[in-house]
Amino acid sequence: MEKILADLKKGIVAPCYLLYGDEEYLISENLNKIIAAIVPEADRDFSLFEFDGEDTDIDSLVKSVQSPSLLGNRKAVIVKNSSLFSSRQNAADIIKKIFSNLEENPAKASKYFTAFLKITGFSLEDLQNDEWKKISEEQWREAVESAGTWEERENWLPRILEIHAAENLKASSDTADAEEMEEIVKKAAAAGNCIIFTATTVDQRKKSFKTIAEMGVVIDFNKTRKAITQKNFLAKETQSILQKAGKEMSPGAWRKLGGKTGWELRPSIMELEKLIFFVGERQIIEEKDVQEIVGKTKEDGIFALTNALSEKNQLAALETLKNLLDQGNHHLQILTMIIREIRLLLQARILVDSGKLPKFTSSMDYGWFQKIMYPAFTRLGTSALKGENIIFSQKPYPIYNALRNCVHFSYSGLVTLLNELLKIDLTFKSSAADPQILLEKFLINACAIN
Repeated sequence: MEKILADLKKGIVAPCYLLYGDEEYLISENLNKIIAAIVPEADRDFSLFEFDGEDTDIDSLVKSVQSPSLLGNRKAVIVKNSSLFSSRQNAADIIKKIFSNLEENPAKASKYFTAFLKITGFSLEDLQNDEWKKISEEQWREAVESAGTWEERENWLPRILEIHAAENLKASSDTADAEEMEEIVKKAAAAGNCIIFTATTVDQRKKSFKTIAEMGVVIDFNKTRKAITQKNFLAKETQSILQKAGKEMSPGAWRKLGGKTGWELRPSIMELEKLIFFVGERQIIEEKDVQEIVGKTKEDGIFALTNALSEKNQLAALETLKNLLDQGNHHLQILTMIIREIRLLLQARILVDSGKLPKFTSSMDYGWFQKIMYPAFTRLGTSALKGENIIFSQKPYPIYNALRNCVHFSYSGLVTLLNELLKIDLTFKSSAADPQILLEKFLINACAIN
């Protein structure tokens, strides 16, 4: 991006740009930087045009890029969330988006379904009136490149076909092959214009992608995998934002911020913006500011979730789950911690029901537990009962919580919950189901079960 922005300042503008990846914040920020360098703000009403990639066909795109600006200067055409660079390799991701929007945003689900039809080659006639049931697993795999989605079709396909018919949308056959993409770019260049695409998923094997890479500029904004690289990159972005705001951050504040956000870019930038506003006229952001303003650490968040679940506090559990997902915690990590908590509650319930522990109530304080309960508890443990998920291997405070909260659940209720968690784990690994919806449903059921 530094080289691209330097070129733009010198007046070197490529006919096309593609910004893609899952770092939405970076894509948005750098798209704005490119636009600012290409089209002056005063000219944007007549020289900047934006399309929704889900609604854009090739003909409309060609007409837009080849027509000159009304002001006679360079025109920028933006195509956001484009599916022109997707292929069957991306079909599973698109199915996930269809599934997650079925109920809350059916119109959006229908648009994703149009993209699904484009990249798989299926027509509405192939799928409507239960014709989809006649498609063999082999045919489905060839089109979608995902075996799991064949087994899960009935969970989303009949519903999206109903929605699609109600929306009265026609699946466009317009897809950009290499020749069409080359035509778009050439016409943009000939007219002195620039076309900029953004996309979440791309297939780099696709000829249209290769055409953009050869004739223009492609920038990958996928999440950094190496922790040290991610940390250094965040430091650079943070410093840029601080300089613009006329602020500084103490080393302690920086470490505290990273600890609370896991060095993830999007949540870190969001929290930094809150901190800048919070300190007001003060120039330096201190560690105490981060402690007061920034949300809890990932570890605290996981503990808050399992604690809310154990206490059957439904609202707190749902709110904490949302915060954890917003902070970038992976749904499988959250599921693992929930499974661990339910296992500990079940083991605690078995011990309580055995009658081998001193009688207690759920309101027992920690001091009484340490003095009376914990010595009796440790006497029950043996070397054969050790292991990461065994209650006898836990530290005193988690044991205290498990014993105190297990009385909120029956033995059969906890076994039922473990079976539900097993099903969710299998669903995560074999279908396009939305993780947040599944986890929310589980928490609601768990907080209501006896």
